Amino acid sequence: MAESEVLLDFRGINTYYGDLHALKDVSYTIQKGEIIALLGGNACGKSTTMKTIMGVVKPATGTLTFDGENILGLTPAQRVMRGIAPVLEARRLFPRMTVYENLEMGAYTRKKGPEYDQDLERVYSLFPRVKERRNQISGTLSGGEQQMVAIGRALMARPRLLCMDEPSMGLSPLYVEMVFDIIKEINKQGTTIFMVEQNASMALSIAHRGYVLQTGVVVLQGDARELEANPLIREAYLGEMKVDADA
Repeated sequence: MAESEVLLDFRGINTYYGDLHALKDVSYTIQKGEIIALLGGNACGKSTTMKTIMGVVKPATGTLTFDGENILGLTPAQRVMRGIAPVLEARRLFPRMTVYENLEMGAYTRKKGPEYDQDLERVYSLFPRVKERRNQISGTLSGGEQQMVAIGRALMARPRLLCMDEPSMGLSPLYVEMVFDIIKEINKQGTTIFMVEQNASMALSIAHRGYVLQTGVVVLQGDARELEANPLIREAYLGEMKVDADA
C-alpha cells in the first residue's frame, strides 16, 4: 500500500520497565481501514504495546507516527483528540455512573452538538441494549453489557483508530461472538482497528493482518488467513495440540 495509506507507524520501539526490556525493537504498520490483530501469550508485550500507543508508557527509543505526525510527545488526552481511542482491558467503566454518563465521558474532548448526537445514535444503533439501559448504573451490568458500553464510550470520541485491549476477556461465548460481530461492523463503517487479543481464532477470523509477539519480539506477521494456516500458530494459539498454559 502507498505510504499515504499508513495510519499508524510503530517503528523500532524499545520499551523498558526498570531493567525489564518489555518491547525489543518492535515495529507494526497499520493501514487505514484495516483490522490488525496482535497475538501472544501472557507477559509477551501486548498490553505494553497498547500503553505505548496511548502514551501511558514512554519508549526509550523508536518512533511513533499517526497519520504522518510524530505523536511521541503528546499526552494521552492529546492522542485521543488526534483520533486514537482505547477500549481498555477489563472494560474499566466508572461503576457508580450511569451508562449514559459513561458514554458522555468518551466525548470529554468534544463539545456537544449535532455530531455528538449523531455519534450517540450510532452507539445506540450498534448496541440496542446499551440504549435500553442508558439510565442504569453501569456497575450493575453483566460483563458483556459492560464491554458494549466500553466500546460505545470509545466510539463517542469519534476515533479514526480504535485500540482494543483483550475485548473478549471474561465474556461468555455468546458475548464473544456478539463483540466480534460488532468489531467487524465498526470497521465496515470506516474505523481502523488495532486489537490485542488472546483468542487467536476469533481475532484472525475477522482481521486483515496479524502480528505475533513472544517475549517482546515480533516473531510472525502477515495476512490473517496465512497466519491461521501457519502450523506454529495452529499449535500454539488455536489449540490443535496440547501446549503449555502460558502459550
